[in-house]
Amino acid sequence: MPQQNFQDFGLSDPIHKAIQDMGFHIATPIQKLAISPILAGRDIVGQSQTGTGKTAAFGIPILERIHPDSLATQALILCPTRELAVQIAVEMKALGKYMHRIHILPVYGGQPIERQLSALGKGVQVVIGTPGRIGDHLKRGTLRLDHVRIAVLDEADKMLDMGFIEEIRWILGQVPANRQTLLFSATIPDEILSLSRSFQSKPEVFRVASEDLTVPEIEQIYFNIGNQPRIDVLTRLLKSHDEKQSLVFCNTKRRVSQLTKALQGKGFAVSGLHGDLRQSMRDRVMAQFRNGSLRVLIATDVAARGIDVSTIEMVVNYEVPLDEELYIHRIGRTGRAGKSGLAVTFVAGKEQFQLAKIQDYANTIILHHPLPSASQHTQFKDSNNGDSHSLRSNENRSDDRLQAQSRNDWSRLVINLGKTHRIKAGDILRAITSKTDLPGNSIGAIQICKRLSFIEVSPESAPRVIELMNLGRIRGHRVQIRLAELQDYAASHLPAEPRNLSMAEHP
Repeated sequence: MPQQNFQDFGLSDPIHKAIQDMGFHIATPIQKLAISPILAGRDIVGQSQTGTGKTAAFGIPILERIHPDSLATQALILCPTRELAVQIAVEMKALGKYMHRIHILPVYGGQPIERQLSALGKGVQVVIGTPGRIGDHLKRGTLRLDHVRIAVLDEADKMLDMGFIEEIRWILGQVPANRQTLLFSATIPDEILSLSRSFQSKPEVFRVASEDLTVPEIEQIYFNIGNQPRIDVLTRLLKSHDEKQSLVFCNTKRRVSQLTKALQGKGFAVSGLHGDLRQSMRDRVMAQFRNGSLRVLIATDVAARGIDVSTIEMVVNYEVPLDEELYIHRIGRTGRAGKSGLAVTFVAGKEQFQLAKIQDYANTIILHHPLPSASQHTQFKDSNNGDSHSLRSNENRSDDRLQAQSRNDWSRLVINLGKTHRIKAGDILRAITSKTDLPGNSIGAIQICKRLSFIEVSPESAPRVIELMNLGRIRGHRVQIRLAELQDYAASHLPAEPRNLSMAEHP
């Protein structure tokens, strides 16, 4: 997707000046797709993940279309959690910093309602909140939606997962029928399509391509922990990164509580965050995490919605997420504001297959890394202070790494490009030979799959190909290449010993 500057959208001077103050110049893919249709008044369904810039994608057009002379509520934004409501409000206030007559208010449970009543009584043009608290205000008569011109459902699938479907339908029923409705969701299940049919008019539907999902500043690695206790591996990892602020994800509330207690017993400054906590406790935990007094936060996926802490340097998937979209949400919590970040995933047994599905979905390669041990703390820390090549070098030295598939004296490499990227074997062959100066007889079969491709090279050439090709480009796509592992064949639906294609058979 070609780049687009924000100035190309024809934005007003106050908005454009605020965007420049925030250091933004090039629109993200979701912003490029969404801003112009929203400015034109069209309904949209946007499939996008956390970290893609969707708040600005709807926030900028909303601010452009607000009438500052009216204090009536003109825009309503529904989101699943208190944290996300606050995050959206903070970003929209930054975007509207030079629009002094526009008032923005987040409303949510756990905050004294008197403060919200006072603000609403004075007039607020943009209201952001959870369905539960928005519904409370509507029933009290303290919030009126009869002048709303734009309604937004942000992270709609998560609101449905949390059981808000009836509240959402009821709230949207209080909004004028001629309003503009914007729906953003990481996934588009049938319930989302049903909402769209009920409350939208001829919406434009688009999604951010998977190749745009992950950020190059995030180094992604995994540990094959085998039979080792996860708590022991996590303890060594956190000790080797004791100067970093880390966010650890678990799949259940029970596991969050268990892990929090175990780490506290080991002396770590750690707290847990999940849906059963009282709002006052959630606020206290997040305040400690933001000010740096809390070095480690353990959370479920739902509880972590809306967490936007720029100092998070490492995300740990204590358990492989249950679906591919969650992985993108999780790792997007690090590498913020142009900073580098590290995402570590613990894998054991059949979780290898889920990791393969994640790599296929996100169009990324997650590098295997040796387990940290008491004697390797310094080495592990040093390797992560360098570039990705140092990680690959460590990986290649690891004794416990899954061995690359080789046959007929060829080493098998896997590359993150395939048929969906319109890549052909000739493209890969030309790129390798021109970049590495290797003779043609050093390259064997090239097999193109849907999102991945496999290349055979002579064993002595493999390190050079990996070093020189990684992070280069083929037909405009960023390249990630490494030795193939067993999980890659699961992702590509190929057997571990694919048939030997001759060069003449390459498409």
